[in-house]
Amino acid sequence: MKVSETDQLHTRPLPRPLPWRLDITAYRTLTRLAQPAAGMVLRYRARHGKEEASRRNERLGAPTMQRPAGDLAWFHAASVGEANAVLPLIASLRRARPALTILLTTGTVTSAAFVAGRKPAGVLHQYVPLDTPAFVDRFLTHWRPAVAIFTEQEIWPNLLLESARRGIPLALVNARMSDRSFARWERRAGLARALFSRFTVIAAQNGLLSSRFQALGAPSVIACGNLKIDAPPLPVDAAARAVLEAALGDRPRLVAASTHPGEDEMIADAHRRIRERAPGLITILAPRHPERGSAISGMLTGLGFRVARRSEGALPDAATDVYLADTIGELGLLYAIAPVSFIGGSLVRHGGQNPIEAVRLGSAVVTGPHWYNFADAYRALIDAGAAVEVATSSALAEVVSALLTEPARLAAQRRHAEHALDRLSGALDRTLACLLPLIPETARSPTGAD
Repeated sequence: MKVSETDQLHTRPLPRPLPWRLDITAYRTLTRLAQPAAGMVLRYRARHGKEEASRRNERLGAPTMQRPAGDLAWFHAASVGEANAVLPLIASLRRARPALTILLTTGTVTSAAFVAGRKPAGVLHQYVPLDTPAFVDRFLTHWRPAVAIFTEQEIWPNLLLESARRGIPLALVNARMSDRSFARWERRAGLARALFSRFTVIAAQNGLLSSRFQALGAPSVIACGNLKIDAPPLPVDAAARAVLEAALGDRPRLVAASTHPGEDEMIADAHRRIRERAPGLITILAPRHPERGSAISGMLTGLGFRVARRSEGALPDAATDVYLADTIGELGLLYAIAPVSFIGGSLVRHGGQNPIEAVRLGSAVVTGPHWYNFADAYRALIDAGAAVEVATSSALAEVVSALLTEPARLAAQRRHAEHALDRLSGALDRTLACLLPLIPETARSPTGAD
């Protein structure tokens, strides 16, 4: 992957390292002391829909299925976005090493449901154990992975160090690190070296990130690109789409996806401005954290908007101004029905969210100026005229109004987006090439259960 000059980072001398054993010892002690409270915490989370009560033991490191015989590769992805990105890599690895069993762990209820409907045949799923010494030991003793592959920025000290102690090769794929995280790791340079030096290989999203991981002690880092570029489109429920399309009719539509606090009011202001040029506009607002739904609904109602909430089973009608999609796992559906999508976390200093998911489903992307968490994707899209950056609600309204009322402009942006994705792709093949040396071609075939 060619690294542009803007992606270069001159590695600075690390600050004087702290004794990492002190940091690790403190972390292990704290997680060990917190262990007795795990059951209570998990029960509380289950009551609020954040854990599956029937699979609670998996979070305690206790499996709910047998381990097949033979070699096993363990992948860990935090949630839906990471799982969607890594599933094509898993499929490619299975084709290259057909005798290999693959275990995929995730940490959220939505990701478990997502994986259940999308994982290749023969791939096992479990919840990742909480990061305490005892739970980690129980998990690793049962599954005995031949290799452990983490995604993006999943750095769990007990999981990493215990895996390394057992001689399990470690990889970090689609690796990324924000400016803030890099600064924090630099302040704990000894701890950073203790963790990042354990990785056999890190497949970073770009050259800048490669340099950061090297500066923190990783011995082998390769810029492979972003797996989310090569990920398949998010799933779209055909029946739900038909129902929602019928409710919306031919009204102009804007999706405001993954919004964060401070953005919803700006979306409301933009909506007022847009509907002057696009009468009948409906804005579909999907907050990044659906539990904010009540607060957002109250704010919008206070401003005079008529709101319908998807979490309450409501559908929009002709009088609805804002359809509040305060649900989980439906972004694919929303992008599929929207000609234009504003991607949140970008008008405030959050760093943006993944724009590729919208582009893959044919929605034209508009973003705020703070998209540093997805810099490669946004830079390529903006440079190609495939996404538009705005800084204010009035600018957002101006751009969205033009896209909704000028079909040629909308079609051109969609066309540019397709070409930009073609140029960005290739991370999957490069990442697979990084992993194959960790897994012998003679991986033993699973012949039965332990």
